[in-house]
Amino acid sequence: MEAETVTEKSLRRNLYRVLRKTGVTRENICLSASFYEDLNFDNIDWTIFTHYLERIFDIRIKDENLNSFSNVNDTLLYLRGELVYSSN
Repeated sequence: MEAETVTEKSLRRNLYRVLRKTGVTRENICLSASFYEDLNFDNIDWTIFTHYLERIFDIRIKDENLNSFSNVNDTLLYLRGELVYSSN
């Protein structure tokens, strides 16, 4: 994914697509949704989620960064930062 061409809309759409691949229903996806309380993520969900995030956004996520994702918005903020950083 080209960092220069990533818009907020496409970034969010692709993040939501990743969430759907983990089995999250469309109606449960919102920026404030907590991975543990609202989306009921378990270890398998985290593995799938990480795999697709790295694949779709062409990034590598360190475990310590992944541990800081408590909700969907945290992930979106991280992706914005990674894609801006990688474009420089």
